[in-house]
Order: sequence, then structure tokens, then C-alpha cells
Amino acid sequence: MRFHKLYADDEGESHWDTVDVALEERSFAPPAKAIEISEPEPAKQTLFLRLPPGWDEPIHPTPVAQKLVCLAGSIRVTASDGEFRDIGPGDVWHMEDKHGKGHHTMVISDEDFLSVIVQLE
Repeated sequence: MRFHKLYADDEGESHWDTVDVALEERSFAPPAKAIEISEPEPAKQTLFLRLPPGWDEPIHPTPVAQKLVCLAGSIRVTASDGEFRDIGPGDVWHMEDKHGKGHHTMVISDEDFLSVIVQLE
């Protein structure tokens, strides 16, 4: 399991990274069998987001560290260094580019982009 991580370096340039999620088999909900699960990550709040087809956002940094889980549709997110990732159903995008040049996001699907956002701070 992995997710897309967007972060800003010390000069404010945003870059992509791919992060592998470590899973460990353990008892999560006794008496159910042990399952493979990651370490917990504290979260502040959860939001739902819908963007219409053709939506094209100005370049900006993320306001807070957060994870977006795509439910439907697709977006193209371009880091300030020019690398882009297409985020579609089942993809997880971790945003940490809270300063600097930020990123550009646009809906590339013909359907609404639907997601869940988990804010971490």
C-alpha cells in the first residue's frame, strides 16, 4: 500500500514522493482475527469535497497538512517543479506543501471529483 506525498523543500519548491505504508499484523478489534494495519495517525477533522468537471484552481500551497482520498473522478495535480500526478478513485494524496510556490489542481474527468479529506492539524 502506498500514497502520493506532495511537500515543499526549504526553497519553497514543491515536489512529489511516493510513500510505502508499513503494515503489521496485529489484533485490532478483538476477538476478531489479527489483520494487517498501519500505525495510527492523529487527525483533527474530516471533510467531504466535490469539484465539477473542468474545475481549474489557481496555484496555491495547502492550508494544513492533510490527506485526500479520491472516491470518484480524477484530478491532475502539478507540483511547482513541473511533475504532475493524476489522482483517481482509490488514490491517496498527502499534502504537506504548506509554504512556498504550492501546486496547481484541475479536474480532468468528465464526472465530478469526489473525495474525503482528513486534516491532520
